[in-house]
Amino acid sequence: MATWLVTGADGVLGRDLVTMLRAVRERVIPVTRQVLDLTDRNAVEAAVTTIARIGAHGGAIVANLDSWADVDAAEVDEGGARAVNVFGVATLARACARNDLRLIHLSTSYVFDGCGEEPYTEDTPVSPATAYGRTMADGERAVLDELPETGVVLRTGWLYGEYGRSFVRSTAASAAKRPFADVIDDQWGQPTWTLDVADRVIDIGRAGGVSGVLHAVNSGATTWFGLARAVYAELGLDPERVRPIAADQVPRIVPRPAHSVLSQERWARFGLAPLRPWREALRAAAPSVLGIE
Repeated sequence: MATWLVTGADGVLGRDLVTMLRAVRERVIPVTRQVLDLTDRNAVEAAVTTIARIGAHGGAIVANLDSWADVDAAEVDEGGARAVNVFGVATLARACARNDLRLIHLSTSYVFDGCGEEPYTEDTPVSPATAYGRTMADGERAVLDELPETGVVLRTGWLYGEYGRSFVRSTAASAAKRPFADVIDDQWGQPTWTLDVADRVIDIGRAGGVSGVLHAVNSGATTWFGLARAVYAELGLDPERVRPIAADQVPRIVPRPAHSVLSQERWARFGLAPLRPWREALRAAAPSVLGIE
């Protein structure tokens, strides 16, 4: 039985991962930012050392799901985002290296500028176009530099789950309140169920020998408009109530990438299959995420 330290345990993915780890009888120590601040070097080093000691016989793994993920706020305060997403991650990675622990670090499709038309592979050079993306790309590099053999960078995007805020949940909540919904139809991505990502995190922990960059997204691609229509369909509502608009009709401090589609080629190297298609995952998620039978 391995011992897991899960940071960001109160997030949309963290809660599912903790639940799944307990279900498969792994020892898990969940921490929130209020308990473990990644910018506190002494606290991070003490936490990792403690986990290493507890897991001395069964092995220990750190899953870092914590980040400064507010894209607009990061643009205003890049230094604050960098403190968490770069310096905090580097501190965590160095502590794992000193204690001979594996680190699975959650990252994002925002490390790419979104200007391409083909899916980004794990080997595509990063090209962040936002402060958030820059800090996340630098955090990835810290993990790979400090833990070249035992560090995993897991990129994902468009996450939704039973807990926390997500486009899927907000779309479902508002569907009964208004006759029509105008939704962006020129930004592409991969809606990804947190349970599928959590399951793959556990696979990585149990497989051993996995390192480097992997993309954990449900396969296929759609737009926010396409996703909204799929949510309406799962709810038994008329998808025609969802109408397409262009991204430039929705004012934002920071424009979102037009193309956030990731390939999943490296899973096969470790004997693991890519995540299932996004539409299949949404259908499976509907009872818990949308609250329907």
